[in-house]
Amino acid sequence: MKDVVETLKVALADTFAFYLKTHNYHWNVEGPDFAQYHTFLDGLYNEVWEATDAIAEHIRAQDAYAPGSFIRFKELTTIEDELKIPTGLNMMAKLESDNMKVIASLTSAYEAANAANQIGLSNFLQDRVDIHTKHGWQLRSFNKGR
Repeated sequence: MKDVVETLKVALADTFAFYLKTHNYHWNVEGPDFAQYHTFLDGLYNEVWEATDAIAEHIRAQDAYAPGSFIRFKELTTIEDELKIPTGLNMMAKLESDNMKVIASLTSAYEAANAANQIGLSNFLQDRVDIHTKHGWQLRSFNKGR
């Protein structure tokens, strides 16, 4: 049970860090493709934001407390903070890389839940991996052919 909770906490921290970076990029993107990036990032950060609550609730369903502070998220996440404002294309490339980290943490949580025979949680995490796989395809598409 502890493995399930610990892997879920990392998945939550990674998801939150990915959300925050995506929202930061949404606010600060510039350039000739501004409208396309701004609109895409709006949809992405909103979808990921919704997932943070669902992951936290799954942690609570394990009778554990969900992390909820910047310090704790920083300790848990595998995603590096962004202090600079990259170009739009570089934003997409960085988010593509970070999305792979989210997939990795969700996969670890899935494997722990599956090993613990937690079918509902396993299904939820499997669906999240599928959603982030689609995000990855979309993010990769921005840099294809350039």
